[in-house]
Amino acid sequence: MGNVLTDRFGRPHDYLRVSVTDKCSLRCTYCMPEEGLAFFPDEAILSKEEIVTLVQHFSRLGITKVRLTGGEPLIRKDILEIVSAIAALPIINDLSLTTNGLALQKLARPLKEAGVNRLNISLDTFNQERYHQVTRGGNLNRVLKGLEAALRVGFDQIKLNVVVIQGQNDHELLDFLRFTFDNEVTVRFIEYMPIGGNAQTSWQEGYLGVDQVFALCEEKGWLVEPVNIDGNGPAKNYQIKGAKGRFGLIHPISCQFCATCNRLRVTADGYLKACLFWEDEVHLRSVLKDFVLFEKKVKQALMLKPKNHEMALDQPESSFSEKPTWRHMSQIGG
Repeated sequence: MGNVLTDRFGRPHDYLRVSVTDKCSLRCTYCMPEEGLAFFPDEAILSKEEIVTLVQHFSRLGITKVRLTGGEPLIRKDILEIVSAIAALPIINDLSLTTNGLALQKLARPLKEAGVNRLNISLDTFNQERYHQVTRGGNLNRVLKGLEAALRVGFDQIKLNVVVIQGQNDHELLDFLRFTFDNEVTVRFIEYMPIGGNAQTSWQEGYLGVDQVFALCEEKGWLVEPVNIDGNGPAKNYQIKGAKGRFGLIHPISCQFCATCNRLRVTADGYLKACLFWEDEVHLRSVLKDFVLFEKKVKQALMLKPKNHEMALDQPESSFSEKPTWRHMSQIGG
């Protein structure tokens, strides 16, 4: 296909992340506040038909890779129908999904059969008490059983998303590294970011650069080698010699990857965000019935995309109220 969505800095975009809901069965501390955040009413959320039309339009513009996010996408009763319809689109050659894992024991196989190629599971700790605290009520055993089910099914890739927060789970990094020894997963250590409400608080206190993983490996005498993994993400991937799995580092703060950003995001209520961090949004739901207008809106959003997100550890907290997104991560889709 000749179509390529390119922004004003010459970056091509072939990867779309679609939030199918802002609702979640958990309430993780870094994703949404404990209280006071109202979920969108059902009528404000994109319908199954709208989601499929949206992805179909994007495929005509050169998008070939799609990830379904939330909230928690698996709480949608029609999620398997959505997956099947997107997987059937001829231009889409990679369909992935991010989940908290609570429903995977039941849905792992149906998701694979419906067309999901790759799976990301959010898992920040192996400690039940800490997991319950971080997620505000989650059941770690259910997630681990869901992970086991996913491994049995045989997705092309399974990744564990670990948001590293100082004083919360940084002492568990070795446990996650050891998990790669006998499991064919990629553990992705993600730096804590100032998104939504976090931007207005002392997020720097929880920030920890993920490169410290190398020091931990060196202390243990583990030989680490860089590896290439097919995918769409910003992670730099590595493997400990002899391990079945791998680990990846995502440094949005300490090592920006904006220069190679190839992704667009659509929120659950139908707004296109060209940059995760910035507040600029373009409403697409209103133009789904007119492809010409849809294309115009998408290209308008691309022209708004900044060169860099400007997140920095030494950035004054007051500056985060000027331009960054007002949405919490659960409302954006990550």
